[in-house]
Amino acid sequence: MHEQTASSADAIASLAVKGGVAVSPQTIPIIKVDITDDDIEAAVAVLRSGMLAQGPRVAEFEERFAALTGARHAIACANGTCALQLAYELLIEPGDEVLCPAWTYIATASMLVARGAKPIFVDADPETYCIDLEDARRKITPRTTAIATTLIYGNPVDMEGVENLAVEHELSVIHDAAQAHLATFGGRGIGAFGDCATYSFYPTKNMTCGEGGMVTTNDDDLASRIRAFRSHGETEKYLHTSIGYNYRMTDVEGAMGASQLKRLANVTAQRRRNASRLTEMVSGIEGLVAPRTTPGGEHVFHLYAIRLDLDRFSCTRDEFIDALRAEGVACAVHYPRSLTRQPAFEAYVTEHLPVSDHLARALFCVPVHHALEGGQLDFVGAALAKVADAYRI
Repeated sequence: MHEQTASSADAIASLAVKGGVAVSPQTIPIIKVDITDDDIEAAVAVLRSGMLAQGPRVAEFEERFAALTGARHAIACANGTCALQLAYELLIEPGDEVLCPAWTYIATASMLVARGAKPIFVDADPETYCIDLEDARRKITPRTTAIATTLIYGNPVDMEGVENLAVEHELSVIHDAAQAHLATFGGRGIGAFGDCATYSFYPTKNMTCGEGGMVTTNDDDLASRIRAFRSHGETEKYLHTSIGYNYRMTDVEGAMGASQLKRLANVTAQRRRNASRLTEMVSGIEGLVAPRTTPGGEHVFHLYAIRLDLDRFSCTRDEFIDALRAEGVACAVHYPRSLTRQPAFEAYVTEHLPVSDHLARALFCVPVHHALEGGQLDFVGAALAKVADAYRI
């Protein structure tokens, strides 16, 4: 058992959570929803036109998004979960086994279940937190037809590795890029890879329409089928060649999306600069592990996830972030449990996965967004060092 020394007792007593003075005089927010006057004016122009349903502004947004992500086609829809459902519906059949990361947001897997497929949960790579391709390879059976990946926190998965695995075993590939707008691999946009990539424009994402999603693909026939499926299977007005859903995006959202795309490259560059500064500071703090970008990839840092070496501290991860919050640094946990620990998937779980379970106990996120001002990043670094020094064994 760790014996507390006088110096460590003093360090703990200095923490704001114990009554000490906080590092930051004001709370530094974990996210910043960035809606500019240009975004508002774009939305208002649509509202004033009276033509609110999917139309020319959505078409403009789709065209520009496809170009920026390296895809031939981009199909806008109601939200990121709908985007996954559109992709899964047309690439996966009921009863299929689909390799799926256990370390991801629930929608990546829940929409497989909604399709009637069986998610086969794959552990996370302990360094990049993306899907572990060796574990995926071990879990392929004759019933496996597809692999779904998540570009977790904005970090690209090993696209070449996924493609090689898919070609070898004749698998469809769906990349959940909800957190990874403008991420690249090998200098190419994520839209250049796989059968489909899906995106979300939820308010916390690197860009937002309020809500909204996108599916990108380079398959002309698949793009046509997805467009029909998002609008009741309609191939021309009142001609329905298949069953479908109403997953259309409004022109209000399309106008906001097109407006936000104008500055997305600058926003992304600032996130990367902020992440670089954070990594410089975190790397100098014993017991904290900075995020690692997949070799060949370019991270967009939707979130900046720090891993706590649990053996080096006398506190839990949750106690560590409670102390950080008291120091004025907002924190978040993405995610507090892996998908194999979610009751909704109990029928599909054959084993719990050690890396994913460890990440659920050890990871936490600190602010990295592009709107951080002045010395806020330095405050984040100082707070991390203060709390780590207090609790380090």
